[in-house]
Amino acid sequence: MDQQTPPPDPSGTEPEPEPAVCARCGARSPGGAPPTWTCSVENGTRQYFCVDCARANLRAIEGRLDSSWW
Repeated sequence: MDQQTPPPDPSGTEPEPEPAVCARCGARSPGGAPPTWTCSVENGTRQYFCVDCARANLRAIEGRLDSSWW
């Protein structure tokens, strides 16, 4: 709690988030991963899955199976 919050950027512009790409089907979301996408960390790498791919593989995701398995 000794750290202070840094002041806001004086330019007033925030960098655009990187586009998110579905690791399964390649779908793109230009403004970063939407809240409806699923994020998974596999072998130290963050991967995103679009809504359609996440729904199609929900049981495998909940079972914490790597995407290479499904």
